[in-house]
Amino acid sequence: MDLDRRLVLAAGIWASAPARLLASERKNDSEKDMTDMKTYAAVAMQLAARSVEKAPDKTAARAQMMAMIAEIESKIRSATIFIQQYAGSPVKLAVLPEYLLTSYPGRISIPDFADKAALEVDGPEYEALGAMAQRLQMFIAGNAYEVDRNFPGIYFQASFIIAPSGDVVLRYRRLNSMFAPTPHDVWSKYLDIYGLDGVFPVARTEIGNLAAIASEEILYPEIARAHALRGAEIFVHSSSEIGSPLDTPKDIGKRARAQENMAYVISANTAGIENTTLPLASADGNSMVVDYKGRILSESNSGETFTAFADIDLGALRAARRKPAMTNFLARQRLELFAATYGEIRIQGANGLMKDGNAQIPDRDYFLRAQEEVIERMIKDDLI
Repeated sequence: MDLDRRLVLAAGIWASAPARLLASERKNDSEKDMTDMKTYAAVAMQLAARSVEKAPDKTAARAQMMAMIAEIESKIRSATIFIQQYAGSPVKLAVLPEYLLTSYPGRISIPDFADKAALEVDGPEYEALGAMAQRLQMFIAGNAYEVDRNFPGIYFQASFIIAPSGDVVLRYRRLNSMFAPTPHDVWSKYLDIYGLDGVFPVARTEIGNLAAIASEEILYPEIARAHALRGAEIFVHSSSEIGSPLDTPKDIGKRARAQENMAYVISANTAGIENTTLPLASADGNSMVVDYKGRILSESNSGETFTAFADIDLGALRAARRKPAMTNFLARQRLELFAATYGEIRIQGANGLMKDGNAQIPDRDYFLRAQEEVIERMIKDDLI
């Protein structure tokens, strides 16, 4: 991608979005809406992911995934009944952990894993998840590997939100991944098909403006900020990470992204990963709900649990965003200061998998080689 196009994209994300945000909020929300907004509860469901690596074939893998969806529904239903009885607020949003139905691909080749375990946009797994959301009458956020007919042979890691109607109202493909293809690797074609609204989608719903951040992307401030500048008020964060009684990088990132964007973060971690050679609790614990001031409202210990739940007060959040104050971090952004720097400096370049207008299927070692090349170039350019 040439410099002019990157500058246009940078300007599109970092400069024009605030005007859309302010105009849209003025149109959709009155002062009365803010004062009358009722609170509701959101829950981060800390559940064990189940690997499909040992499933003998695609049929067995898909059957395992469908059976797990039925288990998830029962656990969410029981948890939400308890939460409303215990805390008094109806649960309207449940966030599920990263790659819950399949776990990570490991060393399975990209096309083989795409065929065996990646969901189709209109496939039976999404249909089952939609039916679950309808029966539960709540929003369900989750994360799965997903194929796209525009990019045959590869998969993307997708975060999704399903409404109580059963419809998928948000589909976000992870943009920064160490060992998987991303939209940025096929950027020119992806952008032509989906546009920036498809890259940084925000779902405007009756429970707030929702956006998704996938896994370690919580460590990259630009991703959360781009969503916030397009109107996001609540970040759903599906993760599978090391838990610890000490502050982990992701724990710090969750609080930082909430505070600096004046947004809630509902972060669901796995409660371990089943059917792998790893010790079960290698990715376990520390699911949490963080408020728009960066305060942890609730946090889970280890194991399968629903104990990371809290009330979401949209009225208070929206009032804070509209109040002239030193603490109104969104209103104090000076984005033009940074657009040129982001547009001019190249770290990990776009279109690494594109050749002659088509996406190439990488081997598993491609991603490490690509990063080694980036580091060499940064050294040469005296950036590190």
